[in-house]
Amino acid sequence: MTDEQSDQHRVESRAHLLPEEAAVGSDDPEAQAEAILTESDIREADQNAAPDTVLERRTSDQTVAAVEPPD
Repeated sequence: MTDEQSDQHRVESRAHLLPEEAAVGSDDPEAQAEAILTESDIREADQNAAPDTVLERRTSDQTVAAVEPPD
């Protein structure tokens, strides 16, 4: 199977809408599937490509303002 055939198979298998996708409908399920798979491939290749995927490493004293206990 060539890469092109493999890609086409992926698109065809993903073009079957999930129940929640079918509920809202799609004008072009194959184009939608291709876009989803393309974005997925980008995220897989570059794990920082997706929004909110960068983990910040901070200690608690860097994130919370110190509050003095009342006297």
